[in-house]
Amino acid sequence: MSKKSPKKKVVVSTRAKTGAKKVAPTTSRVKAGSGGATAKKEPLLFDRQNFMWMGIGVVLIALGMIMMLGGDMPDPDTWDPDIIYGFRRTVLAPVLILAGLIVEIYAIFKGNKAKA
Repeated sequence: MSKKSPKKKVVVSTRAKTGAKKVAPTTSRVKAGSGGATAKKEPLLFDRQNFMWMGIGVVLIALGMIMMLGGDMPDPDTWDPDIIYGFRRTVLAPVLILAGLIVEIYAIFKGNKAKA
């Protein structure tokens, strides 16, 4: 027993033949001046001076990281603790990184003089 599938219906639009009026696209009902569609231009949270301080902080952090690089022994059979545990890697580089972090904190919390 085979089931017969129902016939598909074909719908033909009569508007195309009669030249009916086309539907216009939907437009926004909110007026531009009422504040709905367009947002007010707000001042940025940080100004140019804040970004300058942030850049200085990033440079200090990167310089501290670069100063920690190295430590390769000239001869693999000898151990020289002065190469790895020198002043530059144990004191100067971490101080530069901390100084960079302090500058970043200052740059973030520095007051913005722009008025809303």
